[in-house]
Amino acid sequence: MAYVCQKCGYRSVKWLGRCPSCGAWDSFEEITEEKPGKGGAAEPESWLGEEPRPLTQIPSAPLKRLSTGFPEVDRLLGGGLIPGAVILFGGEPGVGKSTLLLQIAASLARTHGPVLYVSGEESAPQVKLRAERLGIAEGGLYLFAEQSLPRIAAAVAELSPTVLVVDSLQTVLARADGGEVGGVQQVREAAAEIARLAKLRGMASFLVSHITKGGGFAGPKTVEHIVDVAIYLEGVRETDLRILRSVKNRFGSTHEVAVFRMGERGMEEVVNPSVFFLSRDRRPKPGAAIVPVLEGTRTMLVEVQALVSPTKYGPPQRRCAGLDYNRVLVLLAVIERYLGVHIGMSDVYLAVAGGVEVREPALDLGIAAAVLSSLRNRPLPPHTVVLGEIGLSGEIRPVRKAQERLREVEKLGFKRAILPHQEIGSELSLELVRVKTVAEAGEALGLSG
Repeated sequence: MAYVCQKCGYRSVKWLGRCPSCGAWDSFEEITEEKPGKGGAAEPESWLGEEPRPLTQIPSAPLKRLSTGFPEVDRLLGGGLIPGAVILFGGEPGVGKSTLLLQIAASLARTHGPVLYVSGEESAPQVKLRAERLGIAEGGLYLFAEQSLPRIAAAVAELSPTVLVVDSLQTVLARADGGEVGGVQQVREAAAEIARLAKLRGMASFLVSHITKGGGFAGPKTVEHIVDVAIYLEGVRETDLRILRSVKNRFGSTHEVAVFRMGERGMEEVVNPSVFFLSRDRRPKPGAAIVPVLEGTRTMLVEVQALVSPTKYGPPQRRCAGLDYNRVLVLLAVIERYLGVHIGMSDVYLAVAGGVEVREPALDLGIAAAVLSSLRNRPLPPHTVVLGEIGLSGEIRPVRKAQERLREVEKLGFKRAILPHQEIGSELSLELVRVKTVAEAGEALGLSG
């Protein structure tokens, strides 16, 4: 006998009024531990029905990926969907998870065979209404409004779909005596059973998951270990920008991103995000610096904007959007120490234009340049980009994949780059200005003194 918190999965040998892990009240429910079999150990069901074999006797299956019809999503997944892969798909309410998955499901049904879309939150007519708004009318796309896992499994056995979409995992009822819908035990068992079905039938599966207040996937952490790929759909409801971000991928690189815009006909891919994030007005203006950053394997140019204003009332303010707040404080201290500027009694506001969040060290020099530009009220030289990590002693450290970044910079018509001392493989038409310290960077940008 044991008690499990239905919010976070914390186990206790006795009932507790308040969970010591997540702080939830009245969240503990009693569960019955499985009794051992005759041999003294529990007898689990066979997962895939296979026997142990030497590695040399296992045939090499050809890696055949299924295109989702969205090149950006294919690139995010490492080249497309792997048959049998289980993908955990999360995002804030209203960000567009169901819309994007319905579009992906329709595209897959059009090219790769039947797709089963299971909706546990909406009725079939409600999903059909969204499909009509998106212009989707695929005969191979099957809608099934159901929460019972046995009935979902029966529908899978009947249709043999190429792809299964479950929207959402928190609404699936694995078994009647497993606690409330959305509880830890129900979510864990549902995820494990769907993963078993996916591997057994070679059926790619999307599991939509709710997001907690902390920004993580709802449910037990074991779900993230069960799945092959975990991706987030991020965005701000007040804007039409959406970023699909990979945080786990057994079949490709992690931390890849795909950029979308929410339109009247659903999600639209942004093929060149740099054009979207950069202002069309390229005229130099104080407090703005262009930085080529890496998101996974993709290079994007973003604009760092700064506003430095003398403090008139109360202590100075430090505010930033899309940047690491603690890192910004460190950079401001380095600027004061090694450039001799006085911003301790000034308000400093920083943001990345376009609403994107960037946590890359190569952005350091762009932040410093934008702050200095606003403080001096001098714009950076035209057609210039900056990149480099700043150390605590004021040195400019090399960045990874500098050559790939500069190629993208060159394509977009920039003429000059301020960067650290490091090797650049091929010849570029850019004027490369290499600097070792923040003082040298300030001189190269015309912001010193």
